[in-house]
Amino acid sequence: MRSALKLRLSKWLFRPKIEHGSIVLTQRRIFILPTRQGLALVLLLIVMLLGDINYSLSLGYMLTFLLAMMSVLSMLHAFRNLAQLEISAGRVEPVFSGETARFLLHFNSKIPRYQLVLQGRDSVCFDLPAGRNSEIIYPALATKRGRLSAGRLTLYTEFPLGLFHAWCYLHFDTWALIYPNPCASAPLPIGETPDSTGKRSVTGDDDFAGLRNYVSGDALPRIAWKAYARGHALQVKQFATQLGEEIVLRLTDAPEPGLEGKLSRMTRWVLDAERQGLRYGLNLPDSELNAGNGTAHRDECLRRLALYGLSDASPNPP
Repeated sequence: MRSALKLRLSKWLFRPKIEHGSIVLTQRRIFILPTRQGLALVLLLIVMLLGDINYSLSLGYMLTFLLAMMSVLSMLHAFRNLAQLEISAGRVEPVFSGETARFLLHFNSKIPRYQLVLQGRDSVCFDLPAGRNSEIIYPALATKRGRLSAGRLTLYTEFPLGLFHAWCYLHFDTWALIYPNPCASAPLPIGETPDSTGKRSVTGDDDFAGLRNYVSGDALPRIAWKAYARGHALQVKQFATQLGEEIVLRLTDAPEPGLEGKLSRMTRWVLDAERQGLRYGLNLPDSELNAGNGTAHRDECLRRLALYGLSDASPNPP
């Protein structure tokens, strides 16, 4: 009950909003309050001041006001550690469900910053050098497919003495695309051969397909001499030829009873078809993608699987 009331009060007081582009932390965005140590020091200073007045201690007055001045300077340094810091959000690479999404934030500072903490579901502690654009990764566990937002993050510091807690809120319009978690293994559906265009890669002489270890009797022109000159073991270039086969991956062909299980199998199909050099299409109840292959085609198939059936899905990412 207390935590829910605190959350509502925080939202009402600070009114977080979604940020676009880069932001600069001005004094209107930075909040500061004393920590427990700071409050304890204030209480100590009050007791010391009462003792100085009662016993007319000149040196006591000096010590009390010296500590009070140190506290004020500590508050100014805590504020300065955040003030005029420029922050922007970077691109987030897609990941599979169950993996950790890495939200990229760019920090640009003209002065060095110390003991900064970026807090959300997890916390990241870091320092920033002066005059350089620094990239900070905020990790977030992706528990389900779709779009994952980092949500509202809190950037705070208690530098230099831990007497004051200075903080601001960050909520960027950025999200990570979370693909369905592929199942361990699943045989591909039976392919089709509608024409003579190349679809599956097999051993041949057309396209470069990688390197393998040298075996006695291999042709000398196939040896990767440049790699050998760099100190690698003898390796032989492999080439591939395309055969005529393509497949259509249909949601109805997945035998699993639930939707998430079907999408998990189809994700495995997409990865295996791309790895085997097949041309493959995607057939979902709400969309259809013509046969193709390559990284861009694979990513588009995975994107459609990630957003299928979700209310925030759209034909193209924002």
